[in-house]
Amino acid sequence: MTHEHEKTLMVVGGGLAGSEAAWQAAQRGIRVRLYEMRPKVTTGAHVSPYLAELVCSNSLGSTLPDRAAGLLKAELRRLGSLLLQAAEESAVPAGSALAVDREIFAQKVTAALENHPNITIVREEVTDIPDQPAIIASGPLTSPRLSQALARLTGQEHLYFYDAIAPIVVADSIDMGVCFRASRYGRGEQTEGDYINCPFDQARYYAFVEALTHAERIELRAFERPVLESSAGVRAGKGKFFEGCLPIEVLARRGPDALAFGPLRPVGLTDPHTGRRPYAVVQLRQDNLAGTLYNMVGFQTNLKFSEQRRVFRMIPGLEQAEFARYGQMHRNTFLFSPALLHPTLQYRGRPGLFFAGQITGVEGYVGNIATGLLAGWNAARWLHGQPLIVLPRETMLGALCHYITHASEADFQPMKANYGILPPLPRRIRNKRARYAAYSQRALERLDAFLRERETS
Repeated sequence: MTHEHEKTLMVVGGGLAGSEAAWQAAQRGIRVRLYEMRPKVTTGAHVSPYLAELVCSNSLGSTLPDRAAGLLKAELRRLGSLLLQAAEESAVPAGSALAVDREIFAQKVTAALENHPNITIVREEVTDIPDQPAIIASGPLTSPRLSQALARLTGQEHLYFYDAIAPIVVADSIDMGVCFRASRYGRGEQTEGDYINCPFDQARYYAFVEALTHAERIELRAFERPVLESSAGVRAGKGKFFEGCLPIEVLARRGPDALAFGPLRPVGLTDPHTGRRPYAVVQLRQDNLAGTLYNMVGFQTNLKFSEQRRVFRMIPGLEQAEFARYGQMHRNTFLFSPALLHPTLQYRGRPGLFFAGQITGVEGYVGNIATGLLAGWNAARWLHGQPLIVLPRETMLGALCHYITHASEADFQPMKANYGILPPLPRRIRNKRARYAAYSQRALERLDAFLRERETS
């Protein structure tokens, strides 16, 4: 039996996963020391000292019940997620998505953790694997020294892929005589729509694509250009990008219409200035509650800052755009989890060690929060001498954890919540929306039954 004085847990990383993990363990009576290296050691992507800072988009994805991200949020509500509650309390208009004022969100999470009686926040860099019960949630920007320690622990090199963040535009610099407010198909809370839309005609669209494909990019630093190869046999070329977060200039090089059928697709939108659907459209999403900042949806980029000013001001309505933040790229780090982790997020080689967040190969804000929740829950159970939790595979979180710990060595890459990783339904449903709704209903029923069983056992 674990002695009371031994029921302490070290959490490494104060991002989304680490913050949620610390809260969940503390709520279950565990004394937690949460280590965050910022602001003493910076990452190049973060800009504040707050915990749970969002460095890419401010959107946590769809809230619709027949969307994978919406289902995962519904599961987190049932599981008592601190960060989901903070996000909902920090929400800004975003149609059917949950987007937040990133500063207010981070402040809420930081305050909650600072005021929890079982949590001590330590602002220091961790450079080695703790020799005590711990959760490693150091995220995609794991420091080089901790990365080296993880490589020594696992006996394998990490896998790397490149991630990119989108620019943010000052609202007053957007020409609303050209742009218009609307959500696709009229969805959204505001009567005029939650997004600002910059409409292209055909000629301006192709001129923009031409400029974008020939714009100068920032040269990656040496440590960001590894040949991605692990002893597990997973290989990727130099400069590999995660398919779900491609830089806009990389996507544009796939063909002149790639953007018009991708992030710039105009479906569900009518320009009130012309009464017609634009040829293509750039959407801007509110980034703070004051409505003074908007981020460029889908515009993750590695263009030089001067090129971003030049090329992005070719977008209709952004000719005089003032950029509060330019897009940039950073290296993301994740483990080869199929060889290293159990679906409980426990490390196979050491029972008291858990991993959570993007370093496990789960992609997306909500997925990172969710794995932090499960790791914190299971670490607390391990310290209390209780059996660990494996969530049903029919749930989205259970399916994500199963995927990252059972995926093929040949094609393992980060995975977002999606219905394709869930076990098939017992009967085929042809209509996609109805099929997804059935997946969601089954997932929540299984989760509710699982939680009732936990209460009675």
